Amino acid sequence: MRSEEMKSNFKLQLLLIDRVGIIADVTGILVDYGLNILSMEVQVEGKFKFVYLETENEHPQFDQESFFTRVEQISGWRETRIINNLPQEKRERGYKVVLDSVSDGIISVDKDGVLTTINLMARQIIGIGDDIEVVGKNFKELGLSDSDLKNCILSKTIIRNTKNITTEKGRFQFLSCCKPIKDSKESVVGAVTIMKSVREIEDLAQALSQQSQISYSDILGKSRGIREAISLAQKIADSDAIVSIRGESGTGKELFARAIHIDSSRSRPFVPINCAALPESLLESELFGYVSGAFTGARKQGKPGLFEIAEDGTVFLDEIADMPLNVQAKILRVIQEKSVRRLGSTEEIAVNARISTATNRNLEMMVEKNQFREDLYYRINVLPIHIPPLRRRLDDIPLLAEHFLFRLNLKLVKNVQIITKTAIDKLYQHSWPGNVRELKNVIERAAIITDSNEVDEDCILFSFEAGKSRKEIKHDRNKFMKNRSLKDMLAIHEKHILQESMKKALSIRKTASLLNISHVTLLNKMKKHDIHVVKK
Repeated sequence: MRSEEMKSNFKLQLLLIDRVGIIADVTGILVDYGLNILSMEVQVEGKFKFVYLETENEHPQFDQESFFTRVEQISGWRETRIINNLPQEKRERGYKVVLDSVSDGIISVDKDGVLTTINLMARQIIGIGDDIEVVGKNFKELGLSDSDLKNCILSKTIIRNTKNITTEKGRFQFLSCCKPIKDSKESVVGAVTIMKSVREIEDLAQALSQQSQISYSDILGKSRGIREAISLAQKIADSDAIVSIRGESGTGKELFARAIHIDSSRSRPFVPINCAALPESLLESELFGYVSGAFTGARKQGKPGLFEIAEDGTVFLDEIADMPLNVQAKILRVIQEKSVRRLGSTEEIAVNARISTATNRNLEMMVEKNQFREDLYYRINVLPIHIPPLRRRLDDIPLLAEHFLFRLNLKLVKNVQIITKTAIDKLYQHSWPGNVRELKNVIERAAIITDSNEVDEDCILFSFEAGKSRKEIKHDRNKFMKNRSLKDMLAIHEKHILQESMKKALSIRKTASLLNISHVTLLNKMKKHDIHVVKK
């Protein structure tokens, strides 16, 4: 197609059948007609080549028709099209849109300090208008300090600083992070600086600190037990009934409570309180509030309790099993009457806060021993959610470990580390009395002490191994394994054998044959150990 007049500078798209020497034929014709090649890009799609050209015509008597006719005589020619933009130009515009949409300022220079990239936010930070062309100019020409960029290029290291810039729009405080740009031979060819607003960082930190924004996606796991717990939580989220979350210490009970609150229709706050962490007198005043003069040291204006603060929200009673019996009676009254009475007051205050509870203790046994009120037990046990301990969901260990490792790498600004198979195997063999919280601590310790990008088994240190030699660790580990029950050790080995056999046999029936057991027996064992067939 030749739909418009050729100009002194023009751009073409040629569609050609791919063959050896066809590009040489094209360039030969361009040379014959005195056309300078300003840019050329070749894309291969199947048996075709798309050749994109930007040329410059220096001959005033350039014969356009003759040129096109000559091109059409190339063996394998299919189409000629005059275009407005080359693919590279389209990509550059796309990159610009992406860079300009980023909330951080981004500037890059080559090794001589010549500006190669600047986005919209960077222009706003340093006060350069959108209409001023600065790419291709030296940083010094713009009257800007390039000390960090220069030092980054010379030292070949990352440089971080806090900076202040005063422009017509006011004072701007930001964190600057300069990183060297290297080629394939690890030679520094430039540097890039990323400028992030201090205010934005503070806002981000504030948002991240608001753990009430946790959702089900923050609960990691693919094992049956954790998936069933999440499924039940989703079903009951919109209910006003009391939720009782049961599980060992470190399994993530509060994580579930926060996710349920976010998924519910309640728009007001999630208010947690640890019933085991406060003395009885303080616990009552925190839960129910008090009026002026209720006790020595009370505020003159009084104080609302957590049930009032959580109006239309959720009160999370963590470790409710450790709540004193007389406070349990008052909680029961709040549940029945849907009202509270501040300490020192006779006035009833209506409340509409949903109650979520959590405990790692056996409430049924405590009820039998008269350590927990039976009537309160039946009130809070309407919608129980049982979170399995980590030793019952070993398949989730790699997923959790990689997640914790990745988050820690970001926090410490380290290269992305990977965890080796031997390290995972060591994690599998631990009994995890501290559950997911303990796993997080173990991974954090490993990421910090390792000097490489791999976290190996030597870096996986449990609390009883910290500060000991490798010989002592091995001895303690063997002793620790001996103290485990035969049932637990057999279960670990049986699951490992099943998984390895399935990898070899590639099907359930072949695996059953390999292990010399029936197909039904294998299916039952897979269900017992929560093993699933991975479809490829």
